[in-house]
Amino acid sequence: MATQNVKLPDVGEGVTEGELVKWLVKVGDTVKADQPVVEVMTDKATVEVPSPYAGVVKELKFKEGDVIPIETVILILDADGAKPAGASAAPPQQLKTPSAVESQPGQMAKPATAPVSAAALNKVGTASAAMGAGATAGMDVYPPAADSRVLATPATRRLARETGVDINQLSGTGMAGRVTRDDVVKAKGSNGTGGGAGAVSARAPIMDIPRPAVISQPGALEERVPLRGIRKKIAENMQMAKHVIPHFTLMEEVRVDELVKLRAQAKEAAEKYGVKVTYLPFIMKALIATCREFPMFNASMDDQAQEIVYKKSFNVGFAADTPTGLMVPVVKNADFKTMLQISQEIQQLAGKARDGKLALEDMRGATITVTNIGSVGGVYATPIINHPEVAILGVYKIQDKPIWNGKEFTRGQVMNFTITCDHRLIDGAVAANFMKSFAGRIENPSQLMLDMI
Repeated sequence: MATQNVKLPDVGEGVTEGELVKWLVKVGDTVKADQPVVEVMTDKATVEVPSPYAGVVKELKFKEGDVIPIETVILILDADGAKPAGASAAPPQQLKTPSAVESQPGQMAKPATAPVSAAALNKVGTASAAMGAGATAGMDVYPPAADSRVLATPATRRLARETGVDINQLSGTGMAGRVTRDDVVKAKGSNGTGGGAGAVSARAPIMDIPRPAVISQPGALEERVPLRGIRKKIAENMQMAKHVIPHFTLMEEVRVDELVKLRAQAKEAAEKYGVKVTYLPFIMKALIATCREFPMFNASMDDQAQEIVYKKSFNVGFAADTPTGLMVPVVKNADFKTMLQISQEIQQLAGKARDGKLALEDMRGATITVTNIGSVGGVYATPIINHPEVAILGVYKIQDKPIWNGKEFTRGQVMNFTITCDHRLIDGAVAANFMKSFAGRIENPSQLMLDMI
């Protein structure tokens, strides 16, 4: 039988390597052309890589957790004479890669329309977000790496970019010439300029944060599992966001009796369209209207350019809990959509998130994010901002409480809301006024009709 080598394909967007998360086949398995054989986590997303050939798996070249450069052979097949599938023969489509902070002054931001190769990307998930990677997927936190084939992990490349070291000029001391973290640190400290790559960033690199080891207990009192895949990407994004953004959180208790009544009416009316209406569309509309009053909440901080980027569109991300981790799908141009349209889109995106079928475009371009912790019973939290956004709205469960009206106690329904802000752009007094205006719209949801005219 003929032997065929299956390589890790170039999935575009400047991705040069990926972490092997999970093999979907084992030695001896028979695979068909275009059948997914491995899950790989890149800096952009988790992808299932298909085999362009049919055959029997002869050898798996890597193990789970390995970082693999693109165009590297990952498995060997004893082919049955089948030729590469037509869809796999063509090179994968390149995805549009936005800058570190997308900016389209003077016009409405539009979603990118570049297709994803069916052969290269069968199913896309994400890490980031808020909340996870990619919560900010497609929006690079750091400047893109130079076009290079030097071997290095994504974390090492990130460290090089952040410290101003030109990784292309380094001679790697790792296995097979791989550039290691120590190589980058040494280059940074050699002359303070990263080997002529430019001035070192004033911000301390994420990887330089002390990471003390955890001492294990003897016996079977604990279990260790590798940190990899989506959970690893979430961990990296959370650490980066907390390191870069000075967070502060403000809470407001809001009476929602009228909102509860309006939602009940809308829910009944929407049932004939097969759409489930939650409180989230109303909250999104109130959030958008309030952001129009306070445009600094619908903005980004471009750390590299030292600029504030005010967004002209309202793309609202919402945190979705999934079996593989927290993801942040985005309702694009939500200010131009009706409550019914937003409800339908939330329903569709949440379903895709649970099924692991979110595309990169579904998670790209959020300008502000909502996290609904109340859906699982939470009453208060301090959410982490989805970098490079500057605010995140927390929504909590509805509670019945006695409320004093000046004469007597009456029964009322209340809900807590929090706004977590980037203190570099938003001051405490501004956040308090923002929440006061937002609370007024939630307490009197009929005001949303005026906001939408």
